[in-house]
Amino acid sequence: QVQLVESGGGLVQAGGSLRLSCAASGRTFSRYAMGWFRQAPGKERELVAVITWNGGKTVYSDSVKGRFTISRDNAKNTVYLQMNSLRPEDTAVYYCATDPRTYYSGSYYSENGMDYWGKGTLVTVSS
Repeated sequence: QVQLVESGGGLVQAGGSLRLSCAASGRTFSRYAMGWFRQAPGKERELVAVITWNGGKTVYSDSVKGRFTISRDNAKNTVYLQMNSLRPEDTAVYYCATDPRTYYSGSYYSENGMDYWGKGTLVTVSS
């Protein structure tokens, strides 16, 4: 049974930083791309960042490019999202998810293409 457990969310002032973690189990983690998505109140869930199975490629949404960094440690079955220069509009529940395509290293990822999801961690950025 695949499980994804996010942690690291919380309340931070604008301009601050947070580091999210997602611990995975139940799958050979190192074979699959991992992604972070977020859903703000009243909005649809959106892709934030994705990292390929070996960390060789990363994809970011335009809204977080240059401020957020996704990384992974396959030995620890964990993916991270370092969030710097946070803005109030970054307030959302952040979810990690896995892509089912083994060893996929392309650039196309979507919410519908992910197969397992965590329950999310809330990030609140105050102005």
